[in-house]
Amino acid sequence: MADPVIDIKTGGRFLVEPIGSKKVFSREFFSEDHRAIQEMMEEFSQDRILPNVEAIDKHDKELSHSLLKEMGELGLLGTDTPEEYGGTDMDKITAAIIVEGIATGGSGSFGTTFSVQTGIGSLPIIWFGTAEQKEKYLPKLVSGEWIGAYALTEPSAGSDATSGKTTAFLSDDEKYYTLNGEKCFCSNGGWADVFIVFAQVAGDKFSAFIVDLDTPGLEIGPEEKKLGMKGSSTTSLIFKDAKIPAENLLYKIGKGATIAYNVLNIGRFKLAAAELGGCKLVIERSSQYALERRQFGQSIAQFDTIKGMVADMTIQTYASDSMIYRTIGLIDEAVNALDKSDPDYSEQLGKAMEKFAVETSMAKIFGSETGAKVTDMGLQIYGGYGFIEEYPLARQYRDNRIQRIWEGTNEINRLIITGFMMKKALMEELSLREFMEDLDSFLSRDFGDTIVETLGDEAKAIETVKRLTALVFHESLCEYGQDLKHEQQLGNLIADMFTLVYTAEATVCRVSQSIGSNGQITIPIEIAKVFTAETYQNIQVMVQTAFNRIFKGSVPKRISEIVSQLEKCLDTDIDTIDLKQNIAEYIYKEKRYPF
Repeated sequence: MADPVIDIKTGGRFLVEPIGSKKVFSREFFSEDHRAIQEMMEEFSQDRILPNVEAIDKHDKELSHSLLKEMGELGLLGTDTPEEYGGTDMDKITAAIIVEGIATGGSGSFGTTFSVQTGIGSLPIIWFGTAEQKEKYLPKLVSGEWIGAYALTEPSAGSDATSGKTTAFLSDDEKYYTLNGEKCFCSNGGWADVFIVFAQVAGDKFSAFIVDLDTPGLEIGPEEKKLGMKGSSTTSLIFKDAKIPAENLLYKIGKGATIAYNVLNIGRFKLAAAELGGCKLVIERSSQYALERRQFGQSIAQFDTIKGMVADMTIQTYASDSMIYRTIGLIDEAVNALDKSDPDYSEQLGKAMEKFAVETSMAKIFGSETGAKVTDMGLQIYGGYGFIEEYPLARQYRDNRIQRIWEGTNEINRLIITGFMMKKALMEELSLREFMEDLDSFLSRDFGDTIVETLGDEAKAIETVKRLTALVFHESLCEYGQDLKHEQQLGNLIADMFTLVYTAEATVCRVSQSIGSNGQITIPIEIAKVFTAETYQNIQVMVQTAFNRIFKGSVPKRISEIVSQLEKCLDTDIDTIDLKQNIAEYIYKEKRYPF
């Protein structure tokens, strides 16, 4: 299959650009190198992580550190690090494949240790460090000799992290900064050799520092007793007149937010990819259990309710996979277009990442909430045994809960989505009025002439819900203007509508693009049909809820007529139950998630 051509102008365009006008990236476009990495990760997870899950969960630092070193020897810790500092400098797609593969090993704890090491624990130095800082720290981080950590959150500064109270004052001789304050929830905190720490220089300039473990005045707090991720390290850091060499200032004074937000953007799609690997593991385990477990004289896999659950897990995972790699493809294309020799490369990288902040936030939300749903359904299939620690789903259930909290809570990410789209709409970068104008032309359009010709009805349904979503968004802006940011429940609803549209489009486009490239033609088509049908059903409810808020329950006739016209384009005659039965039977035959 030829590489797809992806438009990289800016994020948020999915709402107003016709479905099928551009190809979207999906795993079917993986290169041979990508597939080799995928195979390597599957082997590593099966051979090295899965057999050690119990031991890792007992907070075994030596074991986790040794696994990190093994990954370092394989070149898997340096995917974002330039080769001159010991890294492998691979693309963002490869980075996602690696974290997805780790998750199939069943240890959220080790996945956390790895993700901090390769993400927030090293990316600030990779992107914003001086040549001397990179030379000193990166070779030891990418080899696994040193463990990295990240300290942003404070007891009184969580989502509003830039309001932290930790201070840094430059000495009179300008040789060092004195740090005072406390950081909490520092992942890898008790095991790390080097920390990325954020503080207010001179009390009001939010900045970042590289802090070594042996720094006088740095005290590591006790390990937190967590609900999940018990095999990872999470501590507080206390700074009492800690002396940090002036050369350990990271980037520029007052640029801490730039560092933090850029790192979080990439962390969000990596978290989503990790959730994807976890979902696949749950489907494999719970479907095999359902086939083996017998009640009332037959395998519980044959009960229609269980078939529905297995199908729902598969559909949600496929859709999540589609939108996550769509997002990663956009980011990778934008990053690859940059000149790494440019002295302002880190600034340009930040701007490229920022273009797709809405997509990375959607991936984080949908990926983590899909992970929660799939894990919950998997545990339910296990029944009472799912609640027993001896069985695998109890650990995965506990570990999964944090995913909706860190890398920006899902509530914060919903605010980012709506805020981003508001800015684009108010600046006329997204012309909602123009998009909605020619309704008659849209209603009469035949969708058989696009990339999605195999799923023409679904394509038209997606274009329909785009217009319903745009209508809600437009009327919200007309009613509230910039004050829409204070209408958080309505804003969250709109963010969810954007996310469903983006995900359904990614799913339908992926299926249409990949037909003929594998032997699984029928089932992906059925998955796309079910997900699209359930998407427009959910959006119809959201539209009514939103308009009841915007118009205080009295929806104008002109709006009702537009909604009525659009809803006539939606095919409500799809037997989704029949399709789900087919999907479940296919999973039973494969005994795993096969896509």
